[in-house]
Amino acid sequence: MSDKVEYNPMTKNQDSNKIINAVTVLGIVITAVFCIWAYRHGLFTNKEALDHYLSTAGIWGPIVFIFLQIVQTVIPVIPGALTSVAGVIVFGIYKGFVYNFIGIVIGSVIDFYLARTYGKALVRKMVSPKTYDKYIGWLDEGDKFDKLFTWAMFFPFSPDDFLCLLAGLSNMTFKKFFIIILLSKPITLVAYTMSLMYAIKLGFKVIS
Repeated sequence: MSDKVEYNPMTKNQDSNKIINAVTVLGIVITAVFCIWAYRHGLFTNKEALDHYLSTAGIWGPIVFIFLQIVQTVIPVIPGALTSVAGVIVFGIYKGFVYNFIGIVIGSVIDFYLARTYGKALVRKMVSPKTYDKYIGWLDEGDKFDKLFTWAMFFPFSPDDFLCLLAGLSNMTFKKFFIIILLSKPITLVAYTMSLMYAIKLGFKVIS
């Protein structure tokens, strides 16, 4: 009698589901706790309180923010627009850009490796069916996928997080993926954040 254990693909899918559920719950809990704490300390309503927190938080302020940016990139429990703009408002243009960039790049790399490790079963669960069906056909383009991915990464309002997952499903090497991310993210991040900042300021002018 053979002692060989047969491979069961359902087990891998079940493991991926558990990971997604656990990370999602953890992200929601951490975000909720942080928001409640921040609100009670007036960080959302009092500029002086916010300035005081940043001056006393030291290295922990940027670390918490970068962590939140990583979480929203991998598991979109927080709108990416909110965190990107918040980084600039809270830390200033230059530091905010750096912290946004670090968090988004790390999150993008995690997306890539999650898709490469767990495949389409996980990717389907991380995005809406509409988005999945719209872009999954890119994988059938062969070598053209790399060009499509590169073009999309330089477009500020493309679904970057999903496309990083899609890259993990493709034959693209991690080195090429990483280079594209490093070159494209500074451009799209500046364009995306500045346009949203302008829209917010314009909105306040209209209201007032």
